[in-house]
Amino acid sequence: MFDTMTVTKAGGALCGSLLVFLLGSWAASALYTTGGAKHGADELVQGYKIDTGADEPAEAAEEGPAFADLYAAADPAAGEKVFAKCRACHKLDGSNGTGPHLDGVVDRLKASVGGFNYSDALKGMSAEPWSPENLDKFLASPKGYAPGNKMSFAGLPKAEERANLIKYLSTVTGG
Repeated sequence: MFDTMTVTKAGGALCGSLLVFLLGSWAASALYTTGGAKHGADELVQGYKIDTGADEPAEAAEEGPAFADLYAAADPAAGEKVFAKCRACHKLDGSNGTGPHLDGVVDRLKASVGGFNYSDALKGMSAEPWSPENLDKFLASPKGYAPGNKMSFAGLPKAEERANLIKYLSTVTGG
């Protein structure tokens, strides 16, 4: 079954296969090398770099109109539509929901609604009123304005929406 000629052919095929793999390895190394020109030179790294803009210096944010100007031109009817985002937690009829009622909130002292359990962050500000400017800052980023408060709402990014909402809330006196 196995004679000398069959064993010689099998050995030759094995050596030939190894020789092909060796030559292929040398060719691939020559084509796709990441090493330096000299032995021991710094290795070059190949790959893609995705520009995220993080390396660039931060440009100043474009300043929009002042809040006072936006508030003076605000539309309470548009603010009533924006209030739909607040309605899940806040009421305008004098009763508390998940959050305190918001009737009469403009110029009311912070953390002053009886029967509502405010966070320590807002209790610490209870001597200050909810002026339109304070409400604007709070509505832009509740967690940024009063870190540790219980409000889970992320905020209203558009200054016009905040001004309209605050103007609407200034017209609501209680129910």
